[in-house]
Amino acid sequence: MKALLYVRAAFLAPANLIALAAASVGSLAGHDPVPATIALGLEALYLGTLSWLPQFRRAVRARPTGQEAAAEVDQMLQELAPSQREHYHVLRELRDKIEENYRKLPSGTMVAASSERSVDALLTAFLRLVLTLNHYRKFLNVTDRHVVETELVELKAELDGETHPRLREVKEKRLEILNKRLQRFEQAAESREIISHQLAGIEDLLRLTHEQSIAIRDPQSVSRQLDVLSAEVEASEETVREMERFLEFDEELSPSLPHGTRVR
Repeated sequence: MKALLYVRAAFLAPANLIALAAASVGSLAGHDPVPATIALGLEALYLGTLSWLPQFRRAVRARPTGQEAAAEVDQMLQELAPSQREHYHVLRELRDKIEENYRKLPSGTMVAASSERSVDALLTAFLRLVLTLNHYRKFLNVTDRHVVETELVELKAELDGETHPRLREVKEKRLEILNKRLQRFEQAAESREIISHQLAGIEDLLRLTHEQSIAIRDPQSVSRQLDVLSAEVEASEETVREMERFLEFDEELSPSLPHGTRVR
């Protein structure tokens, strides 16, 4: 049973489905069974080789199942604001229109299935980016940057007249920490802007894919579109990983005292 799981994963890979669709179209258009016959032979070799590769099997095991992926999406949607959920559903409707257009192509069922996986992955990345954006907004709203800037100015003034060696050392260390906190505010503001533009880019890409799918005529063009979608998914996931590392680092450095509390 596990072997069949790996074979199925290899078969459903977007690149494989597009290649099969292209071979089928070539045979039908040229009334020549040779391309399809060659494709079937290569397909058997491909499935037999890839499904037994240890790294491929590890990647398949690491993927969430269909139910797990759906549960993850539902959980993320619950954490969004109503307007954000509505925006996501608009993009889902756009995805459905793209699939509908792809199904009109020769071998459209395979093309649409491949496209659906790529677009769904992009929509999931979109959700993760929205949640990350919300976390950044929370980070920037919870702590008052003005308070940090004021404390920094006051501490610098104290240091100018500090003569006690031990006190001066402690204050210099605190000055260094406050400077780092101020830098993190600037980094967070820049990161929030990056995420906002990346979200807009995903939406623009989906709308462009929909517009292209209306006039598209061959699966090979779909393959190029899916390559663009896959690249955007990877870029979005990498952004999420980078931003999460930033937020995790902030939580590790956050003081246990409530905001505004000082021990004297």
